[in-house]
Amino acid sequence: MSVSQTDFTRAVLDPSLSAPPGLSNPDGAQASKRFDVYRNNVTVSLINALSTAFPAIAKILGEENFKRVANVYLRQHPPTSPLLMFYGAEMPEFLADFEPVKSLGYLPDLARLELALRRSYHAEDASSVSPETFQSLPADQLMASRLRFAPSVMLERSRWPVEAIWRFQMEEGAPEPSAGGQNVLVTRPEFDPVVTALPPGGGTFVATLMKSTKFANAVDSATEQVPDFDLTQTFGILIAGAAITELNED
Repeated sequence: MSVSQTDFTRAVLDPSLSAPPGLSNPDGAQASKRFDVYRNNVTVSLINALSTAFPAIAKILGEENFKRVANVYLRQHPPTSPLLMFYGAEMPEFLADFEPVKSLGYLPDLARLELALRRSYHAEDASSVSPETFQSLPADQLMASRLRFAPSVMLERSRWPVEAIWRFQMEEGAPEPSAGGQNVLVTRPEFDPVVTALPPGGGTFVATLMKSTKFANAVDSATEQVPDFDLTQTFGILIAGAAITELNED
């Protein structure tokens, strides 16, 4: 009797199920013990992959609770790729609907930030526009330009202080988060991604630029939302993060 891939996958990810019929030892007996060992190894590997992908969430929940959450997740969302570095893409939506953690309303957005960090890390390289180029660029030329961003640049917008929560979990001595939403930019100026909380209006400015809108229009959108929008600080974050790869004029 052959074993369907669907039945095999379901049994591998669910310890309450018996080994699927058709798996046998060399002597012809059902390979239940061997399958249990294999199933345990697969489960441990997937949980470890999720723990590596979401270290801040794992720290908040604690090791045992995170394992319980991960066990439920992997049954609902088995891997679709052999590359475990990309496993966990559905975690934000899963956490938003998972009743035992709904009291921790910030977890889905924190998961999005941790996914952004991983995607930024694995994004392809790109050469950035040098700070000297911007310094020598006439203001009217900059205002008329459309910017292209490096593939490693990610923007996460949240009603929670996700950058502060992430930093509090990941960096020793970081201050406790205070209330309020944050717009967070992930850049990769060198080898590792960098997380930066944008000033008020910065999220709107960057999000507008990412739509290939002219620089001047992005400034208008930000200042309409936040009249004292700090363009110098926000643009400085983009330059320091090697975020911009092209300047295009109409």
